[in-house]
Amino acid sequence: MEIGCLIIDVTELQEAAMEEKMSYRSREDYLKTQRARYRRGTRGEKSRILDEGCAMFGMHRKSLIRAFSRPAKKPVRRRGPKPRYGPQLLGPLKVVWLAAQQPCSKRLKAALPLWLGPYERRHGTLAPEMRDDLLAMSAATIDRLLRPIRARRRKGLCATRSARHLEGQIPIRTRFQEVEGPGWFEADTVAHCGSSLAGAFVWSLTLTDIWSGWTENCAVWNRSSRQIVEHIRKIEQGLAFEIEGFDSDNGSEFLNHRLYHYLRDRPVPIEFTRSRPYRKNDNAHVEQKQWTHVRQLLGYDRFEDRRLVARINDLYRNEWRALVNFFLPTMQLIAKHREGGRLRRYHGKPRTPYQRLMDSPRVSQEGKEQLRREMQSLDPFDLRERIETKLRAIFRLAGKQRKQGERTRRAARHSATLPLVPRNDPQPTRAVEMTSHEQPVHIASLCNTACSQDLENSIEFPTVPQPR
Repeated sequence: MEIGCLIIDVTELQEAAMEEKMSYRSREDYLKTQRARYRRGTRGEKSRILDEGCAMFGMHRKSLIRAFSRPAKKPVRRRGPKPRYGPQLLGPLKVVWLAAQQPCSKRLKAALPLWLGPYERRHGTLAPEMRDDLLAMSAATIDRLLRPIRARRRKGLCATRSARHLEGQIPIRTRFQEVEGPGWFEADTVAHCGSSLAGAFVWSLTLTDIWSGWTENCAVWNRSSRQIVEHIRKIEQGLAFEIEGFDSDNGSEFLNHRLYHYLRDRPVPIEFTRSRPYRKNDNAHVEQKQWTHVRQLLGYDRFEDRRLVARINDLYRNEWRALVNFFLPTMQLIAKHREGGRLRRYHGKPRTPYQRLMDSPRVSQEGKEQLRREMQSLDPFDLRERIETKLRAIFRLAGKQRKQGERTRRAARHSATLPLVPRNDPQPTRAVEMTSHEQPVHIASLCNTACSQDLENSIEFPTVPQPR
């Protein structure tokens, strides 16, 4: 077949079409370019164009005739008014969203008035129209703009171990809706164990006020009861209000005599309660904060270097505490009822824990003045930069410890695979030279590294019978 000055072998086109089929988009592009040529061609030219199309796509001649005869598709105009919130708003919105720990759209909408002032001081003044659009956009619009850059979450390991000896003395909390002011805390711990709970590693302790959402975090080594009580005492001294109730899960780090006497042996005892066993939603407030305040910050890596405790506590007590309590709004459940098979939940307007405490009549004027002075001295973007700097130092130290542990385990596996020398041979049991970083670690050094000095129960090693 000859088309103009181009000679095409129909048989070769058919064989090529059998080997590889063209995509739908390629076929539409071809039809679009050949449609005008087909319409103004003569009868013989149209026949040759149809032969070429049948050979390329394997289509019937009548299908090609209909495809060439139908009018070209016109671009469909979007119905409704013109979009008001375009991609130009994504720049400042993304900066605030990332600095505010990636909150949901409703919380981000409430946080924008708090963050736009510091954003303009740092990144330059926004146009009045852009600032108005950022403050006026709805939560659904924020979701639509941020949808391409959101990430998915993962889950960690459960490390709660029950303490049966105090369950009879500590009642189960049943009055979930009777909290009318600040002072009622939920507590829980998070294990920074990676993919294994074996050995010693860093834990994060989280305390959340149910009424206001005020949250305090600290890092402990091996979650011993002595460290738990010491950190709770420090947190209590820095609060602007008194602790009236303390609720935890059934873990042994909370259900112990040291914490029980610390909370109860005082002129005005603190009510100490616990949740029902295996009912995670009984501590829903602190469980949520363990995701937003711990996992989103430190992730799921394993922290087995004891030096990390001081660095994480420095981050928790300064920059992180100020950022989450003064600049990150939270929503609270107001009511819920069931309609048939559907449960409807109603939440209040997103507000920061600082705003709730300032409106509470149970917080003293001295406490409110302390919070107001602290709020005036803070810049959220400066806090975020310092958080990133400290996080880089934490993960750098954790990475070095991880590499050192991998070298130690690799050396141990290598020495375990070497053949043993018979007993009557005076040579050593391992006839191999190791480099300085591959020397086998003595059992005492492993115990000193893995076990905390604050453990209450002593570790008993099994005695090995000596050969006669």
